Amino acid sequence: MKLLSVAVPCYNSEGYMEHCIGTLLSGGDEMEILIVDDGSKDATAAIADRLQAAHPGVVRAIHQENAGHGGAVMTGLRNALGLYFKVVDSDDWVDETALQRILAQLREFAAMEQPVDLLVSNYIYDKVDAGKRQVIRYGHALAEGRVLTWDDVGRFRKWENLLMHAMIYRTDVLRGSGLVLPEHTFYVDNLYCTVPLAAVRTLYYLNVDFYHYYIGREGQSVQQETMIRRIDQQIRVNKLMMDEIDLENVPNRCQRRTILHYHDMITAVTCVHLILGGTPEHLKKKQELWRYIRENHPWEYRRLRRSVFGVAVNLPGRAGRRLDAAAYRMANRVFSFN
Repeated sequence: MKLLSVAVPCYNSEGYMEHCIGTLLSGGDEMEILIVDDGSKDATAAIADRLQAAHPGVVRAIHQENAGHGGAVMTGLRNALGLYFKVVDSDDWVDETALQRILAQLREFAAMEQPVDLLVSNYIYDKVDAGKRQVIRYGHALAEGRVLTWDDVGRFRKWENLLMHAMIYRTDVLRGSGLVLPEHTFYVDNLYCTVPLAAVRTLYYLNVDFYHYYIGREGQSVQQETMIRRIDQQIRVNKLMMDEIDLENVPNRCQRRTILHYHDMITAVTCVHLILGGTPEHLKKKQELWRYIRENHPWEYRRLRRSVFGVAVNLPGRAGRRLDAAAYRMANRVFSFN
């Protein structure tokens, strides 16, 4: 069995995928790199085949008809042979020194009678063109260097969420969680981050700056204009996150609080982009989203509506919407998240 499987979803990635995969190859033969060519129309498939031929036993090229990011991740998960599973997008990359620390820690887990369910490490918002970077760390909520249960997990700050970039799940936990990512849908990483959390029992925080999340590529899904254009997909994922977990009945209080914190953040992001959209149709969709949450998830609605984010995105009138938009832009200047 491999120690770590890394799925690299690729769609028309010829311009940057080799840099991504080159950083992963430094992990050696304890890893497998699953290049999932998601129906690309450029040289992505040929590059994947060439890398497989050059690195047999480490790189596997998997070709499929286009199914979107979620479909590519699920293909990687179905094919994974590793004890642990990671997703690295083809325009991102990893720090090679940190990767060695990650593998050393996973080796320790593999020797345990009950391996840890989730390894958390730091990630970096990397605006290479602008020369800006922002490291997201988790030491405020997660103690370093020991196996944690949910009772050991503190409160995450508002900007601290367990994004896909920070997470390495044990593969069996992912498969057993019931995770299904919809095809041809953006923003499904939010489902990947939350649905399996309900199945996680143990965590470990390794304080290394591992994952470089590249911000700035033209047409990137997290760009503000792109998110407004694709807002229906964001709304769909927002609803699915809540539908997939009966949060009121998650037994551990700290676990429930962590997942609720993520739902709170994503709902705020959805609402702010609807406010930035600014049309009567956008504002109607915001009202409909809150109505959906109230009618289908009343326990969660009461908590989200009273949160700082929930109050902020529902400030009345045009002045309230202008204040929300200004606050969002200020936060983006500080944290560079899109």
